[in-house]
Amino acid sequence: MKNKFSIILVSALLIACGSPDKKAQLEKLKSQKADLETKISALEEELAKSDTTKQKLVDVTTSPLTTQTFKTYIEVQGRIDADENVTLSTEMPGTVTKINVKVGDEVSKGQILAETDARAVQQQIVDLQTNLELATQVYQKQKNLWDQKIGTEIQYLQAKNTKESLEHKIATLQEQVRMSKIISPINGTIDAVNIKIGQAVAPGFPAINVINFSNLKIKADVSESYASRVKTGDEVLVLFPDIKDTLSSKIKYAARAINNLTRTFLVEVLLDNKKEYHPNMVAKLKINDYQSPSPKVVIPVKYIQKGTNNHFVMIMEKGVAVKKTITISREYNGNAEIAEGVNEGDLLITEGYDLINEGDHVNPSK
Repeated sequence: MKNKFSIILVSALLIACGSPDKKAQLEKLKSQKADLETKISALEEELAKSDTTKQKLVDVTTSPLTTQTFKTYIEVQGRIDADENVTLSTEMPGTVTKINVKVGDEVSKGQILAETDARAVQQQIVDLQTNLELATQVYQKQKNLWDQKIGTEIQYLQAKNTKESLEHKIATLQEQVRMSKIISPINGTIDAVNIKIGQAVAPGFPAINVINFSNLKIKADVSESYASRVKTGDEVLVLFPDIKDTLSSKIKYAARAINNLTRTFLVEVLLDNKKEYHPNMVAKLKINDYQSPSPKVVIPVKYIQKGTNNHFVMIMEKGVAVKKTITISREYNGNAEIAEGVNEGDLLITEGYDLINEGDHVNPSK
């Protein structure tokens, strides 16, 4: 087409050279040239549209967008703790004479777990009880006489004082006998026995450990930067890496005070006690700090591209790649919650999205 135009132009110039009115002929040729260029452009566009064999289709993979409830989590490490975890020792120095339990035994509150030698104290009690019996009889006789206005008041008071003094001494010695015994203050399980028969022990020596395994909880320290996002009642996903177990629970308590040294606050999570958990076992907490009020479109971050001032994704519409500008609300764990820009059901280009431009014809062949 361009060759024909050149021939016509040259012929017109040759004719113009022999014409007396060269300016008029030149204007006429320019007009013809413009008209020819317009016609050539129109024909080329028509040919380009009709020649589908010249269009290059790019193979891509698409995935329809779906909506879901978007959640984000704060991840912290915690430990299992028992509120009722006591280490017992004798209250009186002495030699261990009896151990009534072994590791693993279930015990109840008030049960005697072990005893130390208290024979000397018990013998003193026996002697004092004999004296008390006599003092009680004397007191009763003196009281009867005093009630009849016989004898002196001092005799009555001396008898009463002797009796009460012996009672106080016996009570003190009985308390010493009680202190020679190691008694469980809680219902629980014997977790450790650190004493042996014949061993000398003293107050403060860790003798027996008792744990109530039916009242375990998880404690964790959370950074103060999350103080406004974590509260009592939040859902928690608990992972136990050592035993490959998980469970769902809730925050029982979230402290409001910040530790001055660690800049953290304490949270407590209850356990279901259906499995054998161990105090001080490591636990990983995933605290749900956000949940979308309604289902939202969620797109993996790797498919989102960044423009000059915005974010966008490539969507396929009628075989053509279309760039959609999106607004991201939140990101978590490789996914983004989309506030606006795309809709449920749109075909997201997931493979080949970085090889195409808007307007390219694509082929979802994979």
